[in-house]
Amino acid sequence: MSFKALSFTTLRRLTLPLVLGASMAIVAPLVSAEELKFGIISTESSQNQAPLWQPFLDDMSEQIGMEVKPFFATDYAAVIEAMRFDQIDLAWYGNKSAMEAVDRAGGEVFAQTVPENGQPGYWSLLIVNKDSDLQSVDDVLANASDLVFGNGDPNSTSGYLVPGYYVFAKAGVDASTAFKRTLNSSHETNALAVANKQVDVATFNTESMERLEITAPDKAEQLRVIWKSPLIPSDPLVWRSDLDEETKQKLRDFLLSYGETAEEKEILAPLQWARFAESSNDQLLPIRQLAMFQKRAAVEKDQSLSDSDREARLAEIDAKLDELDKRMGEIQAADTGAETNSTTAG
Repeated sequence: MSFKALSFTTLRRLTLPLVLGASMAIVAPLVSAEELKFGIISTESSQNQAPLWQPFLDDMSEQIGMEVKPFFATDYAAVIEAMRFDQIDLAWYGNKSAMEAVDRAGGEVFAQTVPENGQPGYWSLLIVNKDSDLQSVDDVLANASDLVFGNGDPNSTSGYLVPGYYVFAKAGVDASTAFKRTLNSSHETNALAVANKQVDVATFNTESMERLEITAPDKAEQLRVIWKSPLIPSDPLVWRSDLDEETKQKLRDFLLSYGETAEEKEILAPLQWARFAESSNDQLLPIRQLAMFQKRAAVEKDQSLSDSDREARLAEIDAKLDELDKRMGEIQAADTGAETNSTTAG
């Protein structure tokens, strides 16, 4: 099932925005019940992100009665590992990094951000310099051996997973070997590298583009989009599943009511959010499907496998895809029933 097959209601329920961070530091395990550590994934430098986040974290501290401290890191993996070793209590992730946190770090999706622009999600992009001769994905693939490619963080949804499947896996191309040189960087770093003609083509996303148009409009003007993905579910908030229930309830109460006043709206605006909505691990189903599709494509072209091994692995992947399809069908059926009941009641 593709993103396009999802109903608008399902997309709103299975979605929300993007990413951040910077400056790696390992912190001691949490010992005080009066303190929470909030993980923030890296999309640009911490000196840029920290001032945007602090007013929101200050409000959270005041309203839940616990000091909330940010945890910035240089890459997504560090935030996942911090949750795995109980060094953070909750985090803002992209969908792929949230999936890793759920699967490997005892995380649980409990809320999702609602974009300020009212969109049900966001989109991955491929960008080139405005003066580039590259006009399309076909141009990029045809000339890959002569190009420097700015790929995203391996745990980024829009910077890595989505273009990895829709641009490269579907074309039977290995992005790690097809280009003259491939670099993995944050959204901001990739965009600036393209603007400065240090990289020929790079991954990006619509939310980060909107941010760049505010923070560095001269650099944004140097960029041209040559590919836009299907809709991506917006970003989830994830807490440690073993967090105590009292703290979980405080966080729910705070987040699900935040963004109602003019002051709160002003605080959320720099983060490009309007409010928060309740969510669950089911938000990650479309991303799990993408990851499985990508894995299936890799197995299909793996010449090191015998025919029998390949068939066995494909059968295993197809069984998992069937399970994901079944769960997606259940969610869609529930949405349809809710819509029908609402219409009848109205």
